[in-house]
Amino acid sequence: MSKPVYGKNALQSRNVEKIPSAIWALVAAFILFLLWTPFQVGLFNGLLIDFEKPLYVSAMFGALMLLVWIGLYYKKFKLEEQRDVLAVAALLLPVTYALSLFVAVSRYMAMDMLFIQSMYAAVFIIALYLFKQKQLNVVIQNALLAIAYFIVGFGLLNWLGAWRLAGGLVGWFSNTVRNGKYLDAVMTDSNGLRLTSIFQYANTYAAFLMAFLFVAVFALIRSRKWYGTLTHGFMLVPIIVSILLTLSRGGLVLLPVVFILLLLFLKPAQQILWIAHLAIAGIASLLITNPITTLGTELNTEFTSSAAFKGWGFLLGASLIVAGLGWVVQRYAAPWLEKKLGSWESRKLTGLWIPLGSVVLIGLVAFLLVGTSARTILPANMETRLENINFKQHSVLERFTFYKDALKVVKDYPVLGAGGGGWSSLYEHYQNNPYTSRQVHNFFLQYLVEVGILGFIVFMGFILYIFYKYIRAYIKRDKDEYQNGFFYLIIALSILVHSLLDFNMSYAFMGILVFLGLAGMAAVMESKPLRKSWNKSGVRLGYLGVLAVCTVFMLFLSITYIGSSNAAVKAKSLLTVSQSYEEIKAPLMEVLKTRPNHPESAIYLSSLDQQVFSQNKDEQFLIEAESVLTRALEDEPYNKNLLKQLISNYDLKGQSDQAFAIFRDNADKFNWDIEWYEDLISRSYALGHEAFVQKDEVKQKEYFKAGLDAYNHVVAGVEHLKTLPPEQMQGRPFSITPTIALNIGKIQMISGDPEAAKATLRLGFNDNYADIINSNNLWEMDWYGTIISRFYDQAQAVYTQTLDVTLRPDYMRPSLTTGIEAYNHVLMDIEYMKTLSTEELKGRSLTITPAIALNAGKVQFLSKQLQAATTTLHSGLSEDYSDATNQEIARWYLASLIKSNTVQDEAVYNRLIAADPTATTKIDEILAMQF
Repeated sequence: MSKPVYGKNALQSRNVEKIPSAIWALVAAFILFLLWTPFQVGLFNGLLIDFEKPLYVSAMFGALMLLVWIGLYYKKFKLEEQRDVLAVAALLLPVTYALSLFVAVSRYMAMDMLFIQSMYAAVFIIALYLFKQKQLNVVIQNALLAIAYFIVGFGLLNWLGAWRLAGGLVGWFSNTVRNGKYLDAVMTDSNGLRLTSIFQYANTYAAFLMAFLFVAVFALIRSRKWYGTLTHGFMLVPIIVSILLTLSRGGLVLLPVVFILLLLFLKPAQQILWIAHLAIAGIASLLITNPITTLGTELNTEFTSSAAFKGWGFLLGASLIVAGLGWVVQRYAAPWLEKKLGSWESRKLTGLWIPLGSVVLIGLVAFLLVGTSARTILPANMETRLENINFKQHSVLERFTFYKDALKVVKDYPVLGAGGGGWSSLYEHYQNNPYTSRQVHNFFLQYLVEVGILGFIVFMGFILYIFYKYIRAYIKRDKDEYQNGFFYLIIALSILVHSLLDFNMSYAFMGILVFLGLAGMAAVMESKPLRKSWNKSGVRLGYLGVLAVCTVFMLFLSITYIGSSNAAVKAKSLLTVSQSYEEIKAPLMEVLKTRPNHPESAIYLSSLDQQVFSQNKDEQFLIEAESVLTRALEDEPYNKNLLKQLISNYDLKGQSDQAFAIFRDNADKFNWDIEWYEDLISRSYALGHEAFVQKDEVKQKEYFKAGLDAYNHVVAGVEHLKTLPPEQMQGRPFSITPTIALNIGKIQMISGDPEAAKATLRLGFNDNYADIINSNNLWEMDWYGTIISRFYDQAQAVYTQTLDVTLRPDYMRPSLTTGIEAYNHVLMDIEYMKTLSTEELKGRSLTITPAIALNAGKVQFLSKQLQAATTTLHSGLSEDYSDATNQEIARWYLASLIKSNTVQDEAVYNRLIAADPTATTKIDEILAMQF
């Protein structure tokens, strides 16, 4: 009976096997794929048009490469050992995502995740069999290192002001380069300037750097060539400096954790060498980080050659010194350590002493940097970040909240999950407080949310089996034989551990690295032979047949989606440059023909139809818009933007009750969206007031009750937020706003409870509005006039103080909303008073004063409600153009007509110019206001 060939003998037989040129071509394509993917924002699954095409293209490439693999390996492929079964098991990962499509809360996001998982399976299967051949394994390892080092250099080029060079290097194949610059490779937030490189997210870049820092140390110690030792040693400083420049606290916290875990796999001599190399590089990096931080900040503000040369001088000088010292350590210290400590390796538990000592040493360093003034050697922003590392800081407490809320989702979607993107769709329904996070910040919990317990068991069984079998092999056999496997263990372990605290795996490039790591470990894991029944031609060819059919299906599907994505991008670009309805509509219809649930395209087309309706009043456009939105919402019921667009459609059709029903019926999906509840309460009051005027008590009570229920929800939410730990911020604003107070107060007033109305006003208006709260003419026109004037002034002040044009609408919105709401109350009160007798009116005027019309019109203009502004301002005009208020009303009225592309009112214009020859200049100043 022949001896089964696996393990060491199998490896040796493969090493001498001649590799066909076709397989080399596949390896070349695979490496080019690995080079292309990171520069597409790391294949971020951003759930928007801007991010989707690279995902579909990568899925297409994955399918093409897998078909080539099937063609090359269909004769060689055998189900002889446990390792081969993993190629079958890998298919279960996309299958679980396919199953979750049946219950997905967002089919659009779930399909994107199916593409990503299919690509991961393709990468794993291809890599598993390529890595079995040592020569190919080494080539791919070197390619991965080269790509990683290039990414590190790319990030530092951007940090030190050479963004044009960096953009030129990748601009020919990256869609993230605009005007010669890779977008947001360096970003500024509340912590200061942060290095993000290809990912546009500092924490994920830190996870990537952490993985390849340890890979670089491993490659340095493993290298038998002087140039290899110098190259890997040279890169240690750039990598460590880059980690520090990310300002990632998670990276700094988890780096020592991964380091200790990796030390457990090493011999004592290797452990000491790892510590020595990292210590040398770490000290050198700390010495230059302060000046490089300062110079980077200067260079990203204004480039100067002297500062750039100085920065590169620090970086390259330190790197060369560390590379030289690393070569000395490897040339002289390493052999001596191997000789001295060689006898220790046979003793039990000797490999634990140095890791345990390292824990103490790391704890001491952490204490010095976090708890003492030793951290002053770091730049001020890094010092601040270190000071805030504790379990009671906001980011830690908020993450724990994410995790608890994720488990709530799992409870409601236990078996198959909520589908890909489930958390992004559902988190506002389940969240404990009004944070904003479309990611769970824990890969494993997010996976559990998306595919449920069934899919999670499949995934965890898959990766744990590989880790278990790899570790067993590593312990039992000569470690040198498994060094290539250790290279991949470092990558997979580092990224997965960091993903416990962040959403690194939402970048499909990071997922590719993890599955490459798993394949590399599987290629050298302990693998026992299978029964002969596994390798029957029917089973083997059946698997390959199913794999081929599924791959061809995903290939054609990805090509279809690429075409659809191209059309969506075209339509989005046309929106800013074209005035042709048909030209813009054509690509949008192309998208929706393939993907009727595509949210952005549905919103763009319905918005386009609504704009055309506003011009020609043809209701067919609103009917089409409603049809498009309703179809999209069948697959995207939690998409807030689609719901709001449908609401605006009902408003244009005059179906305010339908619009109100959407707000009411979907309120629980957005429990902490104060704007949603403001609108719900506002519409409850408006419809209830209409029923009150019509003396329909049943409808009045129904609408008022809906408003009061929403108000009670807000009150309860405000009370709940008081229970949050003081260190945890609540997130988005959530309070009883002036707008809510106005509407609920009026509901309470009409319902016969004036004292409750006053109490509500006090909750919504703070002490700065004491004159409004304590006024003797509550709810009268002059009182509303004061509110409108006050909130217009506030909005104008925000406009002046906010220099960033893009931020003005959000910052001005609260003041503008309250001003508009107060004016709407005036209009509704006038409609009610028209039903009263002269005696009941008690002398109250039915005419809106010019001052109120002016301020209300301004508020509407700033809110971009141009038609409403035109109507309001026109109603305030008088024949007296010598009056300053009337002149101002005329100016804003004419500006509204121009802004809305409406025919100019020549009569008003001529009379205004006659009274004030400078009026044209003043109108131009109004039109020049930017939002």
